[in-house]
Amino acid sequence: MNIDLDQFVVRRASLEDMRAIAPLFNQYRMFYNQSSDADGAYAYLSERVKQGESVIFAAWDRGLNLTVGFTQLYPSFSSISMRNSWILNDLFVAVDHRGQGVARQLMNAASEYAAETGAKGLELSTGTANKAAQQLYESLGYERDEDFYHYYLRIN
Repeated sequence: MNIDLDQFVVRRASLEDMRAIAPLFNQYRMFYNQSSDADGAYAYLSERVKQGESVIFAAWDRGLNLTVGFTQLYPSFSSISMRNSWILNDLFVAVDHRGQGVARQLMNAASEYAAETGAKGLELSTGTANKAAQQLYESLGYERDEDFYHYYLRIN
């Protein structure tokens, strides 16, 4: 397969881009067994960006003039190192654009942004069965945490 990385452009999304990204965000949520909510997806993303609570990078297919993937970062902080870091919370590429390097470009944009902001690092998690994602992350230098257990308390 020939991959033309010039076919895609990845850039930080603005508030004006949320209409184009929201359908992908809705698909992403449905992938995780959530009900479709296109209006809610748009409202959620718009509010995060408007409030400065997240940074979103999106990939556009130049030929189709279509948004084909996104990643969303949330800020985090380390008390121990007294530095900021980023949580790469969401990564999604449209099904018909997978395997073309889009996710790798989005991940690279996220790590470049983390470096530009002086972050200590970039953290993410994925399902234990998501082998394709694990392979991508490890190929980019991410290391699986073997030192800590992660816990979660469900409130609602």
